Amino acid sequence: MEIKVDRSAFSIGNLYDGGDEKEYWLSKSPQERIEAIEIMRKIIYGYDSSTGRL
Repeated sequence: MEIKVDRSAFSIGNLYDGGDEKEYWLSKSPQERIEAIEIMRKIIYGYDSSTGRL
């Protein structure tokens, strides 16, 4: 799976603003949440082909 970041979508917000992030993630299925976590993990730690076998 190839991950691409849309760099044209950018916004600045206050860390203390309530936002609607919680409602967004609660609207997603458990499978979609796990896929998002995996994408974030790959962005932070990089892709390692050996982890695909685990």
